[in-house]
Amino acid sequence: MNAAMSPPARTRPHARALPLRVGTRASPLALVQTRAFLAILTSFCPVLRGMEVFEEHAINTTGDIVQDRRLADIGGKGLFAKEIHEALLDGRIDFAVHSLKDLETELPPGIVLACTMRREDARDALILGPGLDRIDPANPYTSLPHGAVIGTSSVRRQAQLLHARPDLRIVTLRGNVQTRLAKLGAGDCAASLLALAGLRRLNMEERASIVLDPEIMTPSAGQGIVGITVRADDGELREMLSGIEDGEAKAVSTAERAMLAELDGSCRTPIGGHARLLASGDLHLTGLVARADGSFLLKRALTGAAADAERIGTELGRSLRADSPRDVFG
Repeated sequence: MNAAMSPPARTRPHARALPLRVGTRASPLALVQTRAFLAILTSFCPVLRGMEVFEEHAINTTGDIVQDRRLADIGGKGLFAKEIHEALLDGRIDFAVHSLKDLETELPPGIVLACTMRREDARDALILGPGLDRIDPANPYTSLPHGAVIGTSSVRRQAQLLHARPDLRIVTLRGNVQTRLAKLGAGDCAASLLALAGLRRLNMEERASIVLDPEIMTPSAGQGIVGITVRADDGELREMLSGIEDGEAKAVSTAERAMLAELDGSCRTPIGGHARLLASGDLHLTGLVARADGSFLLKRALTGAAADAERIGTELGRSLRADSPRDVFG
């Protein structure tokens, strides 16, 4: 079990029909995250132990099936959840486990985000290909070779790279973590970027050549957080899941998703969002908006009480939108 997904407090078990049917993407990372979450839920609901409690439904989503185009070209990150949402609404599953960054800002009617688990490291990792090892960790962008080919399908990562280094060449690199690492090893590109959280959960953290500070590469909103969705009318399951929600994850994800909602960018809009709780208990949110080619990039931050997470996100989103060119959100 990953300690970074541990809940803060015990929850009281509820009597309901078993098994509970859980939906998840079929990728290796999604399955690892789902099984870690189910272990947590079982350990904090003693009545579930020693029983055939869960029925796992691995669902192939459009985002997983279509690998030859960028997500922005086929409908955006919501395609990692579309078929899972349909199964939830149809009653084929009872709840679903997601990487929060893959969820749409506005969920389909009838579905709610019931629980967020403790955040794993939110940072991005730079993965170097064969022969590329003379990179200064303190200046990872400036020390990349001139014209280096970087593989990524993320417009957020692309925009920040090109803003710092317009000479870099970006190529689309899709697939699960193992597939992308294999393509990198085969020489499809000189380097790539992956979420450190995914590498850690797969016990592959050693593949991270350089971990990028959020000030250098602003992460995606929700990165490193596992979120659980349920039907809005399933009050029993919502109550049970709320008991194991991580308070810090709820605050930071609320701020980040509120910022996204206010920006309302298209799937082609590079947007980054990273919130953290300070030693004082206040919440600090950094937001970023850019053009995919890196020709425009605006980054701002806002700090306030954690209880005001939604307001902080909304306010920062409005500020970023007001001072960005209209074409950025086209």
